[in-house]
Amino acid sequence: MTARFIVLYETPADLAAFDRHYRDIHLPLARTLPGLRRYTLGRDAVAVRGGEPYYLVAEWEWDTMEELRAAFASPEGRAAAADAARLQELTPMRSMLYKVDETLL
Repeated sequence: MTARFIVLYETPADLAAFDRHYRDIHLPLARTLPGLRRYTLGRDAVAVRGGEPYYLVAEWEWDTMEELRAAFASPEGRAAAADAARLQELTPMRSMLYKVDETLL
C-alpha cells in the first residue's frame, strides 16, 4: 500500500514571491519529513472538464498511511504545516490524503 498527500495551488498574484518561498523555504522543509519516499511537482494542471488551471501540484508519498501521519506529527511535519499557512497567504490551495489501494497496468 502507498499513502499520498496531494496539494493543489491556485495561481498566485505574485508568482516570483510564491516560487521563491516554495523553492527556498517550503521544499527544504518538506524534504526532511520522516519516511518520505517521493516528492513530485507538476505545473499548470488543467481540469479536463473546465475550470481554472492549478499553478502547482505537489504530491508526497509514503509507504503507509501510518508513516504519513507520523511524519506530519513529527517536529519536521509541524514545521512544514506552519510554513504551509504562509503559502496559503500567498495563494489559495487544496490538499488531501489518500491511500493507493491498487496500481493497475
